[in-house]
Amino acid sequence: MSIFDHSIKDIHELLHKKEISVSDLVDHSINRINEVDGKIKAFLTVDEENARTKAKELNGKIGDNLLFGIPAGMKDNIVTKNLRTTCASKMLENFDPIYDATVIEKLNDMNSVTIGKLNMDEFAMGSTTETSAFQLTRNPWNLDRVPGGSSGGSAAAVASGQVPFALGTDTGGSIRQPAAFCGVVGMKPTYGRVSRYGLVAFASSLDQAGPITRTVEDNALILQAISGLDAKDSTTVNKDVPNYAAGLTGDIKGLKIAVPKEYLGEGVSEASRESVLAALKVLEGLGATWEEVSLPHSQYGVATYYLLASSEASANLARFDGVRYGYRTPNPKNLMELYKKSRSEGFGDEVKRRIMLGTFALSSGFYDAYYKKAQQTRTLIKQDFEDVFSKYDVIIGPTTPTPAYKIGEVVDDPVTMYVRDLLTIPVNLAGLPGISVPCGFTQGLPLGLQIIGKHFDEQTIYRVAHAFEQTTDFHKQKPQL
Repeated sequence: MSIFDHSIKDIHELLHKKEISVSDLVDHSINRINEVDGKIKAFLTVDEENARTKAKELNGKIGDNLLFGIPAGMKDNIVTKNLRTTCASKMLENFDPIYDATVIEKLNDMNSVTIGKLNMDEFAMGSTTETSAFQLTRNPWNLDRVPGGSSGGSAAAVASGQVPFALGTDTGGSIRQPAAFCGVVGMKPTYGRVSRYGLVAFASSLDQAGPITRTVEDNALILQAISGLDAKDSTTVNKDVPNYAAGLTGDIKGLKIAVPKEYLGEGVSEASRESVLAALKVLEGLGATWEEVSLPHSQYGVATYYLLASSEASANLARFDGVRYGYRTPNPKNLMELYKKSRSEGFGDEVKRRIMLGTFALSSGFYDAYYKKAQQTRTLIKQDFEDVFSKYDVIIGPTTPTPAYKIGEVVDDPVTMYVRDLLTIPVNLAGLPGISVPCGFTQGLPLGLQIIGKHFDEQTIYRVAHAFEQTTDFHKQKPQL
């Protein structure tokens, strides 16, 4: 049995009893990376020297918090002081930040050990991790399949036992979708729950950092650690952070579940639909009730999202111009050529596609027809959720319409790739929290159950997810590498 098959709480207990040391944990992580990451390619950078040094400093000490000495991987768009942060882009291939993101500071304060940086879609734009400028990450369950994206490296690293937990970011499903594809637990918190300071921005009104773990309890521990008000991020909200793990009672008697008919309709595979219906039966057996509802404007979610996210990306990525930092084209003839060539050579096709779409949507002749209309539709989508949550506690459906795609299946067909995010995108548009937990398998590939909650009610989501997890054994299944 691997050390990382234990829960974080159990590992903490082993450390307290001095049955293992922090160095043992770091050694195990690095040995596992050396053993399997040649096939999976989840890590872009392994910070072995600093990880071992920190482990030696922590050996023999006793940390009261549960994350003391626990190894972790970080998605490569979360800045880490003196540790290369590339966003999987040629534009930032030599960028070594001079500060830590707030989420990294919080984990460092708890003496978690960062093992390295994880592969992703370039600037988090994509849902397969195939747009990375550096390497192709594979799904641990089937090496011919994608791990999902954009946090594909984070999900693959946890699923393959290289680290007990990883952080990802979610703009339109980029934590939940790869978690579903890789058979792990991924939480997208309420917008404003976790600081975005130090996250390289894709779409500022949508991005949120969150944890990817093997179990719901582990996920709850990580979210509690990284949440809270941050003076450096004006979008964080001053709300108390509950003890999420303490609320995992397993009691969901009387809970009211809404199941949107749109989430089980056209485009959703039979296997995904059946796994959700089976999960609802499990929850019914635990005392919950469910009814079918409608989220009528969710059909416009994909179009709304790609207009708004691309518009914000167009503004956010304007800073990468070859002047201050990042890639600079060699020997430009003049300033205009410096801008043009640095950006055309530094960005990949998907990033360019979204910058162009966003710039078009924000242009003076088309702003009202596209960007403004998308913002109005976003409000309608948010109102649909509010109407449902006035009567129900959580919303449940599949995380993804299908299991993981084959490598190369959708990356060259952007419209098809975009449409397959239809189940996760509305959650980001409304700023709601949502989790994906393993709920079944088809053709040897994992399927995910998505549980969506009210604003800042991650506690209820975790309670439902944990109750389901404790009654099933999907989370105990592991890929055979």
